[in-house]
Amino acid sequence: MSEPITADPRPAEVSGRAAAAPQRAVVVAIAVVVTAMIGATLALWAWLGPAVFYEVIVAGIAACF
Repeated sequence: MSEPITADPRPAEVSGRAAAAPQRAVVVAIAVVVTAMIGATLALWAWLGPAVFYEVIVAGIAACF
């Protein structure tokens, strides 16, 4: 007897790569957001100076509570 013919000889590899694509997109999106937040933090620190930057952050945290 012969083995059944399949459409794709490597379906497990293809589906594994296809399943990894959404996970990779999430990781890339998180990396972009974190990089943007760090960049914005450094830009504000450079623009306002460390003392004013600290006061703005403390005031923002205090406003939350």
